[in-house]
Amino acid sequence: MADIPSTARVVVIGGGAVGVSSLYHLAKAGWTDCVLLEKNELTSGSTWHAAGNVPTFSTSWSLMNMQRYSTELYRGLAQEVDYPMNYHVTGSLRLGHSKERMREFLRARGMGRYQGMDIEVVGPDEIKSRYPFIETHDLQGALHDPSDGDIDPAQLTQALAKGARDMGAKIVRFCPVTAARRENGEWVLTTPHGEIRCEYVVNAAGYRAQEVGRLFGRTVPMMVMSHQYILFEEIPELAAWSKEAGHKLPLLRDVDTSWYLRQEKNGMNLGPYEKNCRAHWATPDDPMPEDFSFQLYPDDLERLEWHLKDATERVPILGTAGLSKMINGPIPYAPDGNPLIGPMPGVPNAFEACVFTFGIAQAGGAGKVLAEWVTEGRTEWDMWSCDPRRFTAFAADHDYCVAKGMEVYGNEYAIHFPHHAWPAGRNRKFSPIHDRIAALGAQFDAYNGWERATWYAAPGDDTSEASTQTFNRAGPWEKRIREECLAVRDAAGVLDLPGFSRFRLEGPGAREWLSSMITGVVPKPGRIGLGYFADEGGRIVTEMSIMALKEDFFFLITAAAAELHDFEWLQKNLPQASGISLRNVTDDFSCQILSGPKSRAILAEITDADLTQSWLSHQSVQIAGRWCQLVRVSFAGELGWEIHTKIEDTATIFDAVWQAGQKHGLKPFGMFALDSLRLEKGYRAWKQELSTDYTVLQGGLERFVKWDKPAFRGKAALEQEKQRDETKRFVTLVVEAGECDAPYMSTLWHNGKVVGETLSGGFGNRVDKSIALGMIRADLAVAGTRIEVEIFGESCPAIVQEDKPLWDPLNERLRS
Repeated sequence: MADIPSTARVVVIGGGAVGVSSLYHLAKAGWTDCVLLEKNELTSGSTWHAAGNVPTFSTSWSLMNMQRYSTELYRGLAQEVDYPMNYHVTGSLRLGHSKERMREFLRARGMGRYQGMDIEVVGPDEIKSRYPFIETHDLQGALHDPSDGDIDPAQLTQALAKGARDMGAKIVRFCPVTAARRENGEWVLTTPHGEIRCEYVVNAAGYRAQEVGRLFGRTVPMMVMSHQYILFEEIPELAAWSKEAGHKLPLLRDVDTSWYLRQEKNGMNLGPYEKNCRAHWATPDDPMPEDFSFQLYPDDLERLEWHLKDATERVPILGTAGLSKMINGPIPYAPDGNPLIGPMPGVPNAFEACVFTFGIAQAGGAGKVLAEWVTEGRTEWDMWSCDPRRFTAFAADHDYCVAKGMEVYGNEYAIHFPHHAWPAGRNRKFSPIHDRIAALGAQFDAYNGWERATWYAAPGDDTSEASTQTFNRAGPWEKRIREECLAVRDAAGVLDLPGFSRFRLEGPGAREWLSSMITGVVPKPGRIGLGYFADEGGRIVTEMSIMALKEDFFFLITAAAAELHDFEWLQKNLPQASGISLRNVTDDFSCQILSGPKSRAILAEITDADLTQSWLSHQSVQIAGRWCQLVRVSFAGELGWEIHTKIEDTATIFDAVWQAGQKHGLKPFGMFALDSLRLEKGYRAWKQELSTDYTVLQGGLERFVKWDKPAFRGKAALEQEKQRDETKRFVTLVVEAGECDAPYMSTLWHNGKVVGETLSGGFGNRVDKSIALGMIRADLAVAGTRIEVEIFGESCPAIVQEDKPLWDPLNERLRS
């Protein structure tokens, strides 16, 4: 009989590397009254059969942070907890066959150097000197990461478990959780050995996370892939080389042909990510077994034959070795391949730390992040890339999860290009006018499941998927984006924008409460304004447009992807029994942006609304006999309106706008053009410039801070920050870029020192300049300062601009 305590502050469900790391980090944070429940033995899920690779490489800033932390933790863990552990820091070589792959490596090098890692890009000769058994004739180079390596997953888990126990945390094995209920503000978890009450619960159940999620009324968006790797017998040449060199070969990844090859003692371990991959437990005819602990799937070597042949051609000594063993086990995948770490959507005091495809490499960082979420309610790094709330209701569909999981697996090492749209799992949510804009040439991508036009192709334009596989600004879209931007500048453009997240807030005290939540002023009835929500540290949680209809009646509008994140932020801070009502009405409305100097003339033909009302006003009007809310704002930075409609009226109103606009030069424009237009105005984007990595003041948003109003969330921290010297400051840069504009997290340099990072980059078609928005050391945030932007390894001169928009700096066109 398992010895289960009756109460705990936190219960972690799942005893793999991530679950145990979560327990370890909770205890390290001083929360020692924590219990981990594991249905079998520790490591019995994906951990026991994991290959144990520990890379730091990522082109995601937050994932790189998390993996870097893991390597730092693992280096000293054995000594810290007094537990023996095999951790080999061998370094790695990531091979590049193409110009675009080498650009990706150069970008990762810049990010890694910023984080203090000695990542370097090397040529074919140096590849050969580090890995003498390799054929390099068709390679352009490689990324060398000296911190890469491999670790024994079971030893890592047991070391973390020992560390957690030594600090007072408890681990109970062979104790599955079979039910959960909410009672008196606590969770009561049922197990075969009794009940346990807790304040917080963490789902760290790995590939069984969906099963555990159901206990809490949550459908975890995930699926399970079959991943194989092959162990080879000893190779005499390798044994002799290792003995003479005194170390193992670097871990080799041929990312363009999708496999890794690692020295395993004096043999090798080959792990492919094949496109002809297989999902498991994906249909009602193939249910997940009640228990799959320490089990594997049958070998399926035929799927790997192409990769085996490619690897032996790249490293010929591999072809001399016999196969020793096949490992074919389950690995969970979320629809985008990133893990789920953070609040469980819609469930109080519940968190997720699950669905890790690279759980060993990320376990250390994941435990840190999870513990911060639970104990502090916020994380050191903005972790939106892993936040469970990034997936809304549509992603709960299992067919969608399977399609996306298989796509991610088959493209595990693929480059993510800025103009490329991944094709699987598409067409989940359509605008009411989807067919109309498709007929106009719209090319689509998914935004929180909503199909939105990114650009409009003309007959004869290359719209193939292959055409998008470049980092270059140039492409079939370049001319079209420019045409769209100039139509907005010179005449008018209309952009279909379904999926805005929209919340209805009303009731006595709503205005006063909202004022306490934002840094600035709540607009008066008939007006709309931006509200910035800060956490207790003054960091930017989110931005919402606040549309005031009455004194205590508002619509709060935010990014499509922010739907669950922002709704929960409001919901959890709403006073209990306050009489204030908060409803998510996202699915009831749609929106079109009409922007440009001719937009007033177009509207004048189809509505009797007062079109002389000032910027930042709104009014209820009729167009084509249908109601809509006409809002005098424009993210495009021109005279314009947002037209908010009920779903059922959207097509009728669009048709009226489109027909009236033809004689005025109205053209459709897409999300790529909108991004270009907003960069010229210095407008911030959610989870790029607007993230918890920066405070409201660092973000250059002090004009939205009303210092003399009563206390608001984050005020004390912002006041303290204002008394200190600023460390970072938001700036707009004009860049002498080459073929490529600055991607997210390009490093900024000044006099040979790293001084900041870009957050957005693109080409401004109205100003004919490459633009970057970024954060820079505060003393350099002075107009005219010359710096360098590292764009795919190239040092590009840039100049800090004045603190005003590059286009229409006095907002005269907006206000006209």
